[in-house]
Amino acid sequence: MAAIALFPVFPHSSFAMATMIQFLMFSLYGMGWNTIGGYGGQVDLGQAQFLGIGAYTTAVMLIRWDTPFWISAPIGMVIAICWSFIIGYPLFRLRGHYFAIASIATSLVLADIFSVWDFVGASRGLEIPVHRFKPPDFLHLIFLNDTYYYYLLFGLFLAGFLFINGFRRSRLGFQLRAIKDNDEVARSLGINVRWAKIKTYAISVSYISLVGSFHTCYIKNIEPEDTMSLDISILIAIMAMLGGTGSLWGPMIGAAIMIPTKSYLKEWLGARAGLVGLDVIIYGAVIMLISAIEPKGIYGIVERVRRRARAS
Repeated sequence: MAAIALFPVFPHSSFAMATMIQFLMFSLYGMGWNTIGGYGGQVDLGQAQFLGIGAYTTAVMLIRWDTPFWISAPIGMVIAICWSFIIGYPLFRLRGHYFAIASIATSLVLADIFSVWDFVGASRGLEIPVHRFKPPDFLHLIFLNDTYYYYLLFGLFLAGFLFINGFRRSRLGFQLRAIKDNDEVARSLGINVRWAKIKTYAISVSYISLVGSFHTCYIKNIEPEDTMSLDISILIAIMAMLGGTGSLWGPMIGAAIMIPTKSYLKEWLGARAGLVGLDVIIYGAVIMLISAIEPKGIYGIVERVRRRARAS
């Protein structure tokens, strides 16, 4: 945490700063996914739809009504939670890969709607008119220096981390573990399985939507393909799985490996003539290797080493 907090103090490039911001964003995405996917055992591959809801809510309110980020972001979270209730009740009648497929379907449908909806810019998307503001603007989160974005996101990162630490020890957290192990036994103990999943889903989408709102102010240009694509949903899920699902540190470990690896391999290899695509091959090989060694992800390897150390 100290190293992350002090990163902007030391010499760095703009590319390194952008990579660190991406790391913090995807750490928060992973924390959100881990609540329902890790502790709840539901592999959700449609999280990008909630990223889009948060991003477009903030963009529309900022462009049309000059609404501050601190108002539009909570509104985006409320809309995302309402949408999660609408789709969550029928979705959580499903299990396993059926749930994963259904979550993809809902995300693709919403992305198609946004792609033809003129109110949100359709496929052209929306662009934040920076000239209307006077950076640094802390109300609307319009900055020219990425250091402002970095420390604001670091604050959200710390808050999200502390909340998850409390969540995993809460009554709902223990209920989810029981449901993940055996939902029939959990139901026989008086746990309302579907309602527990729906509540956790609301927590999960709150994380995704909040970072989506931040994404709008940081990127200043959003399109359905950039915010609601299936690629983003899969990346969020794989990253949490790679780091270690159902663990506090798993999403951060996954983001710490995947985001810099993805960014720097693309910069070093993907852009060179004759090597296009090699970065993706190496990137995929790293994921497959770790998954083959330890299905529980990198944190599972850490736990295995700890157990051996204690046994010796």
